[in-house]
Amino acid sequence: MKYLFLAVAIICEVIGTSFMKQSDGFTRLVPSLVTVAAYLAAFYCLSLTLKTIPTGIAYAIWSGVGIVLIAIVGWVFQGQKLDLPAILGMGLIVAGVLVMNLFSKTTAH
Repeated sequence: MKYLFLAVAIICEVIGTSFMKQSDGFTRLVPSLVTVAAYLAAFYCLSLTLKTIPTGIAYAIWSGVGIVLIAIVGWVFQGQKLDLPAILGMGLIVAGVLVMNLFSKTTAH
């Protein structure tokens, strides 16, 4: 249950980032409003997460999973390309997050 708010925070952040691109530099109203609302929800849920998960661990998961998800969203919905070095780099980020969560005593809060 302690990772539920973190998952919601990550999803909201990915939504906010996706709509930020669509906002065209905050010149389009609806995508801009979605961006702001999604980021407010993301930071609120992240703040709830930090009550039970150490900040470094939460942020590592937030950034690692967020990077991968936003890259997938960019690829699938925005036509952005991912080359092999980008995919390998994201794989290393995911591996780092897994190592921290599986083997680090820092996660035992």
